Amino acid sequence: LSRVLGETVDIELVESEAIGIVGVGEATIPPIQHVNAVLGLNEAEFLRETKSTIKLAIRFENWGAQGQRYYHTFGAPGRSQAFCHFHHFWTRAEQAGHSSNLWEYDLNYLCAEAGKFAKLQVQDPMWEMPYAYHFDASLYGQFLRRYSEQRGVKRTEGLIERVKVDAESGHVKSLVTQDGRTIEGDFFIDCSGIRGLLIHQKLGTGYQDWSHWLPCDRAMAVPSERFEKTLPFTRAIAHGAGWQWRIPLQHRNGNGLVYSSSHCSDDEAADILLNNLDSKAIGEPRIIRFRTGRTRKQWHRNVVAVGLSSGFLEPLESTSIYLIQSAVVRLIHLFPHTGVTPELMDEYNRQSQTEYELIRDFIILHYYLNERNDTQFWRDLRQMDVPERITRKIELFRANGGLQQDQLDIFLEPSWLQVMLGQGVVPRDYHPLADALTEEQLREKLSKTKMLKNQPLAKMPGHDQFLEMFCKSA
Repeated sequence: LSRVLGETVDIELVESEAIGIVGVGEATIPPIQHVNAVLGLNEAEFLRETKSTIKLAIRFENWGAQGQRYYHTFGAPGRSQAFCHFHHFWTRAEQAGHSSNLWEYDLNYLCAEAGKFAKLQVQDPMWEMPYAYHFDASLYGQFLRRYSEQRGVKRTEGLIERVKVDAESGHVKSLVTQDGRTIEGDFFIDCSGIRGLLIHQKLGTGYQDWSHWLPCDRAMAVPSERFEKTLPFTRAIAHGAGWQWRIPLQHRNGNGLVYSSSHCSDDEAADILLNNLDSKAIGEPRIIRFRTGRTRKQWHRNVVAVGLSSGFLEPLESTSIYLIQSAVVRLIHLFPHTGVTPELMDEYNRQSQTEYELIRDFIILHYYLNERNDTQFWRDLRQMDVPERITRKIELFRANGGLQQDQLDIFLEPSWLQVMLGQGVVPRDYHPLADALTEEQLREKLSKTKMLKNQPLAKMPGHDQFLEMFCKSA
């Protein structure tokens, strides 16, 4: 806001060092690069200051069935052509008996497996390698706080004791701190976390509960010592009543277990988490309680909820920080000029609701497609009634490999492809354009594609070597 609107509005941040932060959102998705670019951040300085590593993918382990694993990368397999994605050619080859791993045609996967990374300046989409970051979320917050204060944002330290509302309009007028100071404003952004100090406690906006689809309601987090070799991907490891994250940073590792308290006690969760670390724990695990869902009106009157006050979706696909940044970008697009109008609020809320529901559906997909029979947790999820959009997309893909992009869905066709295929949904047919090649031409196409995808690897440094060289350039 200070970067884009700084000269037209006065911005004051009210926060208190006495309130802790959740601080476990350490993995991101590629759109963060656009936000950092708008801010004009130096990437090398950002990586150094936030102890960042590169994220090329998430590796899902034990989700389809125990012992199985697959990647959801930020890339795409092969090279698609108009009206026909690459996986249709691959499906035709599979049915003809020429078996291969679809991910071997994906540069992100190849680099993740090899532990390599480089910033490729390429014109050919064949070698595009979208990436995101793992970072220390609290360091990122401090980094952006310094940035904002340099651009005129006033920071006020203090705990809010009371919120005053205009009796006629119902708009928030001011905040009163514990030490008696009154802070007035025309417009308020509620970043007070799950409490929702303004949006819930004062304006009573209401909450839409999605726990019948996503029953995990707790997370347990603990940092551990860094690995000797830093992996360029996140790991999401399914357990009996939830899943575990492993996120590599430059100075430590982020670890946590997302679980259902109806299926797993806190003590059991602690045992699972601590017995499945790859390095020594630093400190004691801490519990975070949550309820999956969204605030019914994420903009209500003169208050916009951003972050956990606007809703919660578990971090399975690393969307928490994205949703914060997306909300701010949406607010800038629809920022009120002479006052809040119903039209602005309605459009903001429509887009926010759609975005939350689309991400929710993609997360549900992982649970719904599980093939595990070892616990009641996984059996229940496989048998639940899911939103119609999910079954429609699965049935279309199973019929002929069809993928249709929904407006405002941050997850593009390759993402749906990788999760469905990775968890056992195999197309029965393929697009007729894949028959345009002879069998020999098809084999040659796949062979050449694999060769081209592997070409950049030989000259790439290891992930840690890249970080060391690049951060020094700051």
